[in-house]
Amino acid sequence: MGLEVGDDRVPVNADKPHLWKPDIAQSVDFYNHWFMQFAPQAYRDTRIATTKQVESALMWTENLTNITPAILQQYPSVLPILRMATAPPIARDRLIGLAGVSSNLVKNMEEKQRIPPRIDRETLDNELRKIGKIIARLADKDIFSWLNTERQPTDTEVNRAAIIVADRLCGTISDPIIRNAQERRQLATIRQWLEQRGYSYIGGGTRLSFERMQPGTFSFRLNIPILLQGGTKQINIPIDIVIQPIQSSPSQLPLLIEAKSAGDYTNPNKRRKEEAVKMAQLRNNYGNNVRFILFLCGYFDSGYLGYEAAEGIDWVWEHRIEDLVLFGI
Repeated sequence: MGLEVGDDRVPVNADKPHLWKPDIAQSVDFYNHWFMQFAPQAYRDTRIATTKQVESALMWTENLTNITPAILQQYPSVLPILRMATAPPIARDRLIGLAGVSSNLVKNMEEKQRIPPRIDRETLDNELRKIGKIIARLADKDIFSWLNTERQPTDTEVNRAAIIVADRLCGTISDPIIRNAQERRQLATIRQWLEQRGYSYIGGGTRLSFERMQPGTFSFRLNIPILLQGGTKQINIPIDIVIQPIQSSPSQLPLLIEAKSAGDYTNPNKRRKEEAVKMAQLRNNYGNNVRFILFLCGYFDSGYLGYEAAEGIDWVWEHRIEDLVLFGI
């Protein structure tokens, strides 16, 4: 039987290194154009939302004059904000060390916005009191100038302080802000391209199984269950884009796509093994008919592309999205 377009054994871009350099240049230009046009707005939107969160934290703590265990227990999500309200701003691990408190408590408060369910009341009060004392001692009195005088701040002073702390918070998460905005744009681009060609989107909340997807459908951020080597532990592998071609046969698995964007060459090369591991796990569970490709935008150099090609992973450039047709879509 001959190979057909859409067969994963027919490389689309992985076997054409003579095209890699011009594609890399076009992809970098594409990313930089997007960044200059849209990234500042994404950052500003996040900054506005973060400023409101800081203002709420100031209201709950009576403008940093009442950082009590009761307040921290009621509003555990304030902790990252309070860390950025100090001089100098302190990292999470630095707070744990300075206060001498449990890392589990701090991580639960920051990552899950909760108090650990099994911590006893006395321990909790002691640990939260230690955190409050460190924050109060290190509070940035250049920003929160009313702490020196014990007077009530004006609304203008509170707003100004909130903006400064929000800027500090956004500075620590600027890369995720841009990455999340870019991912949303990549998924929206693929969705528009597919729907223009008659495909129907299926939401991830429908308990969808990728093995039972109907022809002409697609979904985003779908979890695919696999058994790890040894077959004793099951985990879910999240896949950004799952597409069942319109012309697919009943036994054909959907095309699995990982959306990747990068604003520099360093990080992709540090993490280039992740895709190969993911594909190996999928094929170990579902056979060699699994088709797994990348959707690339930004800084992916020849070293990255060569590594993925050697691992049998192909890709589509966002600036040439029509290459999806060559994968049977």
